[in-house]
Amino acid sequence: MKVGFISLGCPKNLVDSEVMMGQLKATGYQITADANEADIVVVNTCGFIDAAKKESIEAILEAAKLKSEGRATRLIVAGCLVERYRDELKLSLPEVDAFIGTSQINDILRVCDPKTDTRSLPVVSLGNQSATYLYDESTPRVLATPSHYAFIKIAEGCDRPCAFCFIPQMRGHFRSRRFGSIVAEAQQLAEEGVKELILVAQDSSRYGEDLGKQDALAQLLRELSHTDGIEWVRVMYTYPTHISDAFLDVLAEEPKAVKYLDMPLQHASQNVLKLMKRGGNRLSLERLIRRVRDRVPGIAVRTTFITGFPGETDEDFEELLQFVKNVEFDRVGVFTYSDEEGTPAYDLPNKVDPKIARRRRARLMKEQSRISRKLNRAKIGQRVHVIFEGESTESDLLWQGRMETQAPDIDGCVLINDAPDDFIPAPGELVNVLITGAQEYDLVGRILN
Repeated sequence: MKVGFISLGCPKNLVDSEVMMGQLKATGYQITADANEADIVVVNTCGFIDAAKKESIEAILEAAKLKSEGRATRLIVAGCLVERYRDELKLSLPEVDAFIGTSQINDILRVCDPKTDTRSLPVVSLGNQSATYLYDESTPRVLATPSHYAFIKIAEGCDRPCAFCFIPQMRGHFRSRRFGSIVAEAQQLAEEGVKELILVAQDSSRYGEDLGKQDALAQLLRELSHTDGIEWVRVMYTYPTHISDAFLDVLAEEPKAVKYLDMPLQHASQNVLKLMKRGGNRLSLERLIRRVRDRVPGIAVRTTFITGFPGETDEDFEELLQFVKNVEFDRVGVFTYSDEEGTPAYDLPNKVDPKIARRRRARLMKEQSRISRKLNRAKIGQRVHVIFEGESTESDLLWQGRMETQAPDIDGCVLINDAPDDFIPAPGELVNVLITGAQEYDLVGRILN
């Protein structure tokens, strides 16, 4: 039987999809990228914010249409949306044969088995504080990323109290994978031809704390940087209060540990950060960024912010805007606040008009685009290492790649418009590129001999 996957949301959710596909393939199922030709369709959902929930529901309804037209015989819905609204989904979507939550990844075999009466399966929520699921190096995976990079989930769940976030209820308490398990998986991926490892978790900077280990992320990053065949190791989703000197020293010292810090700050006003239950203030964050840049020369810092959080005043936003101007981040993402029931922020007073939130977001992004263009122009004339990725998504007349300071999908890229006559493109190969032009978020360059 053919199983088609529709995976939505973050890379952490994608790893769950890859694990489910791996288990199915190991048991004899065929995996197809085309849901139209699938006998079974699995929709792995996101339930983080309102826009993601809507996208997930639309994907479920589209898959249900395939089933009603007789192309698919079974529809499975998995992931965070299930964990958050399981009972409601079961009542409102009778065309779905089974719902499995974030801690029921291993149930994918049972719910896809034609002999299983999925309607008789118990409706049990496992993604809360009792969640224990973690995959390991022995778990089969089918990579859904391009062949030259792969995500490794180093931990699951989150214990942070952030007022706007429902993830702890959907993913359970924080729990780290064993050190040796991650190293073994990295070696397996290297043997499969992967060149870039991207470490992900809900809170990567806390890796190993629950195992009683200090500076475990630094130790892990250093160990993975010595993996034969791997060119780059990248860490995503770190938390500002847990950026240790030991971790920064690995970024500075290890050539394969990319000089890139993904650290969602969410705001800079002390008033808003307190309401968000995150703490800190603009001065403490500016000190943190200075420490990072002093310790790791040339590092690119990526962050995200939320505009329109309940209680955010004009003064709070202006402080955030000034913070962005002063710090000049390399990469910034900005989201408008999504009012999510079940989170502490949902009950806060002084809601901000969504129009004002969107206007603030536009102002912040306009300022960041100016900064990004300025920083990119300063790179013209530089020779940089780029991981070659193949044909550009913008034009079949261009190639593209990424510097170590550019993460896939969320950052810009290097558009390549020239190369030596004898250059034979191979995705995942590291090439030397001369930067010849700069756009708002992308760079332009040519491959050197």
